Amino acid sequence: MTTSNAPDLFALSRIQGPVLHPGDDGYDAELTGFNLAVRHSPNVVVGATGTGDVVAAMRWAAATGTPVAVQATGHGANSPVDSGLLINTARMTDVRIDPAVRRATICAGAKWRHVLDAAAPHGLAALNGTSTDAGAVGYTVGGGLPVLGRAYGYAADMVRSFHVVTPDGTLRTASDIEEPELFWALRGGKGNVGVVTDMVTELIPLSRVLGGGVFCPGEHAGALLTAWADWTRTVPERMCSTFTVLRMPPLPQIPEPLRGGFFARVAIAWPGDPAEGDALLAPIRAAAPVVLDTVHDMPYTEVDAIHIDPQDPLPARESCTLLRDLTPDVIAAFLGQCGPAAAPDYPLLLVGLRHMGGALARPGPTGDAICARDAGYLVESVGVLPDPDAARAVEAATVALYTALLPYGTGRTMVNLHGRPGDDTDRARAWTPEVYSRLCADKTAYDPQNLLRFGHAVHTA
Repeated sequence: MTTSNAPDLFALSRIQGPVLHPGDDGYDAELTGFNLAVRHSPNVVVGATGTGDVVAAMRWAAATGTPVAVQATGHGANSPVDSGLLINTARMTDVRIDPAVRRATICAGAKWRHVLDAAAPHGLAALNGTSTDAGAVGYTVGGGLPVLGRAYGYAADMVRSFHVVTPDGTLRTASDIEEPELFWALRGGKGNVGVVTDMVTELIPLSRVLGGGVFCPGEHAGALLTAWADWTRTVPERMCSTFTVLRMPPLPQIPEPLRGGFFARVAIAWPGDPAEGDALLAPIRAAAPVVLDTVHDMPYTEVDAIHIDPQDPLPARESCTLLRDLTPDVIAAFLGQCGPAAAPDYPLLLVGLRHMGGALARPGPTGDAICARDAGYLVESVGVLPDPDAARAVEAATVALYTALLPYGTGRTMVNLHGRPGDDTDRARAWTPEVYSRLCADKTAYDPQNLLRFGHAVHTA
């Protein structure tokens, strides 16, 4: 399906949602997302209530040459929108489940929490990430690295179609049959070719999962990491796990005994028989003293309890890199930065190693722009930025961590976790040169005015 209209200078006047400018009541609230470190200041913000509002906003932008950014939950906000038009899709939260074919139609502003709650009564689940508070569409167009990725692959692998408004104001259907090149670019290419208004994705027949974390004192991080690295070479591919070094702030919402502590943790998600998964954990539980073990069989709707990501908005700096393997040299470099020998005031809240491989290593059902299938592990980090001094410390620690790991990487990142986008060379690290070149060509074809220029944008060819 494709619908198009001539450029319309007056399209904003027909938008059903709020259209706000700096100084208007509600302007600041419309812009605030989960990552409070990023403060947007566009010339105009549209609170879209549906596809029609997005079409109208994009038609106006095309007619006026106004650059455009999109935000739903603001989890992925890593650079400010300091001009132009921001389309807020947070009101577009409808989710429709078709249990007969195990599919969901998910609108642009829906969080994974909306999807899981709608799917669970049918015994179905989605390939969400570590926080169900994140927006489903933004996560998926970046590839989408799920909690159960080794078992089922990337979230983008499950998508069957998108409705997307391209920068000329045209509403299109993208699938492997209609607009296949657009479909390719929307699975892993982030928001470079259009604004998705909804997507149709397959669901998995799953109602429960064995999940949680095994926590050890931080001074035993070396022993736990070495054991985990060996363990990841032997476990079935359905075993999904992450090793994380955690420095927990002394906040009242963090439960004892974790509050204010330094810990090493292995978090797991296992969609198979709980007894089998529990038995597989024996080497991890024996590797170091355990201060807390939260692993248990749970309804999949409680999946947030596995990684216990922050639930409240906060100012944060995140980043990542992809590793080919986890050798002793890599372990030494990793621990040398964030392990027990780091300074007592080491500023990164968490530094994690995600086990890749399994279904994440296999090609998707059709071609896509995901370039992490050759990675054995992913390193991700988060630092909190309550003040300028903390921001400088977090930045220095982030740069030092990834510089130390540079010799062991694939040379690439994942776009959703890349963090603050730098210049063209830095942004290109999310893709292979061949995929990046193809994305740039698609950007030129669908966005010749370069309207979608904010965030992790590629350049026009």
